[in-house]
Amino acid sequence: MFIDKVTIKIKAGNGGDGALSFLRDRKTMNGGPDGGDGGRGGNIVFEVDKDSNNLVDFYHQKKFFAENGENGGHRHCAGKSGADLVIKVPRGTVIKDKQSGQIIADMFYPDDRKVILKGGLGGRGNQNFATPTRQAPAFAETGVKTKEFEVVLELKTIADVGLLGYPSVGKSKILSVLTSARPKIADYHFTTLNPNLGVASYGGKTFLIADIPGLIEGASEGKGLGFRFLKHVERTKILLHVVDIAEVDGRNAIEDFRVINEELEKYSKNLLGVPQIVVLNKIDLLDGDMTKVKEFKNTYGADYTILTYSAATREGEKELLQTIVEELSKLPEQVPQQAEVFEIDRRDFTQYDIIKHGNTFELVGDKIDEIIRGVNLAEPESFAYFQNRLRDEGVMDNLKLHGLKDGDYIRVLSFEFEYWE
Repeated sequence: MFIDKVTIKIKAGNGGDGALSFLRDRKTMNGGPDGGDGGRGGNIVFEVDKDSNNLVDFYHQKKFFAENGENGGHRHCAGKSGADLVIKVPRGTVIKDKQSGQIIADMFYPDDRKVILKGGLGGRGNQNFATPTRQAPAFAETGVKTKEFEVVLELKTIADVGLLGYPSVGKSKILSVLTSARPKIADYHFTTLNPNLGVASYGGKTFLIADIPGLIEGASEGKGLGFRFLKHVERTKILLHVVDIAEVDGRNAIEDFRVINEELEKYSKNLLGVPQIVVLNKIDLLDGDMTKVKEFKNTYGADYTILTYSAATREGEKELLQTIVEELSKLPEQVPQQAEVFEIDRRDFTQYDIIKHGNTFELVGDKIDEIIRGVNLAEPESFAYFQNRLRDEGVMDNLKLHGLKDGDYIRVLSFEFEYWE
């Protein structure tokens, strides 16, 4: 089974809670706070797997959640951090946010390893909140709770050379001859169901060849299988456009070439900028009559490098390999897909909003969530700490600018209290 697009759910680990604890032993009855900090949650990390060219591993497993951080303990013991979850994907996998469609990461290079979601920070234990005037803080922070996201993994094959052309023109045969790959080959009219890869070498140079599944007219509009696999053409440096010059299936070679290039242009005009070497295959079936070859060269010879070849007899193989190596040597190194990388977890702990309901001012936003994390508003010392944070962070001044006055109410989550200067 070949899978080149799949949707999965990912979630970094939650941060562990800070401990609420006071020193107690046989020698100490009323010791100070000794609650340790919670551990950090595990990250979600994507890594290129050089031995994979398929997303089939994600066909059944759809959820990938990193380990949570452990809670803090007494006697100043910090909780253990959660282990990172490493998700291995084939080279060429583009990771997108499902909701927006924006690119999160392009796993382009063989050694790519990228942190996509960071684990939640651990909460601070109550030992961190002790002051000369608050010697026994009866509160601690909870760890940061992370969010679950849906991402789309889309594989775009990265190869030096892409074999392109109608079904049954001999692409799979050419791949098997030039490389050690063993794709399915048959005499009847069919199209390959997935890109096959193989490594070829010539003159001390090696290059990766991908057999792109056969296209048909209308592929760019979704007909047949071509549209699904056109994305695999985008990553190749050059294209070997294979044409059945013997016209075994009764089609016209010149027309076939025109139709495939039109489909490329409809899908992406950039694809027409990818250099093409035209391979007129099956010349062994012409019985020495080169009329069709001359007609093809008269039509397209001014714009393309055109070679004659026989995958069956290997006639013209040296010239083909030499031309590929020379063409590749002229081209710059490939680069990842150009896009502004999208940060999927965009919480901003500096931002908040004030929503006014009559004489009640509601505080919402990531900054407020951070301030209130782990605070017990029903406990006097904890509530006093919360009020101090609002003042120190400038929230109270901002509330006054919005019209807050004595006797008005401030609401945070489900907790509401009256304001007096």
